[in-house]
Amino acid sequence: MTALETAGTDELRNSILPYSLIVGQEELKLALEIASVVPSVGGVLISGQRGTAKTTTVRAFAVMLTECLPTTLPIGVTEDRVLSGWKVKSLIRGIPEPQPGLLQEAAESPARMLYIDEVNLLDDYIVNITLDALSTKILAVDRDHLKLEPRLVRFTLVGTMNPDEGWLRPQLLDRFALMTQVEATPSADERRKILETVVEFDRQGGNPRGKFIGTARRDDREKRRQLEAARRLAPKLPFAGDVLETCARLAARYEAAGHRGELAVIRAARAVAAIESVTAGEARYEITTAHVRKVAKLALIHRRGKGTPGSVPEWTPDDDAVLDELIPRADG
Repeated sequence: MTALETAGTDELRNSILPYSLIVGQEELKLALEIASVVPSVGGVLISGQRGTAKTTTVRAFAVMLTECLPTTLPIGVTEDRVLSGWKVKSLIRGIPEPQPGLLQEAAESPARMLYIDEVNLLDDYIVNITLDALSTKILAVDRDHLKLEPRLVRFTLVGTMNPDEGWLRPQLLDRFALMTQVEATPSADERRKILETVVEFDRQGGNPRGKFIGTARRDDREKRRQLEAARRLAPKLPFAGDVLETCARLAARYEAAGHRGELAVIRAARAVAAIESVTAGEARYEITTAHVRKVAKLALIHRRGKGTPGSVPEWTPDDDAVLDELIPRADG
């Protein structure tokens, strides 16, 4: 455990850039917010080269939402640390006492998030058991003379990866509900804004009494309120028109294997409808094809039936044309 993870709440918050100060990264932020509002959506995979603020954004989001960092699964982690093992000090005294694993810790943490940096470099077996727990929501431990009763575990899996270092196997890639590709902004204006933000944050040292940080913390609290309200509202939202049919047709046109793609689309559309409803101050929205259009790329980009297995081909104008055909922009 790092010093940051054991720090007091105030020290922790003051050492993390506020979520509202993250410049750009709109698609990444949308994916994280969707998974927070409708946790059944599943995991979020973030692909991007080093230095594109992937980890910074994930940590800022978790602290904004819960004032705690997400549970982190490190590269090189062992099976017993992931699932569960024995407390060494207790064993030395001759007392067998189970040590909770990271999956259980993530499910019981305030953030209910398991974060894996460089998930593509993680041992395939560890990724498999993690994704299995995410999918089934059941953690069953029966290993090394340790057998525990099945436990219900609910958490959001967030993984980051650098595609230059290799991709996930296709069957693992498909288990992430949403995927976003993060790139360094080409705009000189946005790069300047990023520099100004970081320099000012460093100068104030996270001082919450300063106007710069104080305003950002208030914005974070408002965002947290909106997401919590959207989470309560989401199950109540009805579907409009041919939303379900549209989701099925999208998955078919993109040649998505299996049915996880259309399920991810419809759940993500529900989350976006709830967020927009709360943000607009409306009592009730309905889930429309416009919401489906906003999340289609996130849910289907890594499931399209083309390209080298395990890789993610670039989203092209032809892919946009499919959206235009099935969900005309006039509907959005």
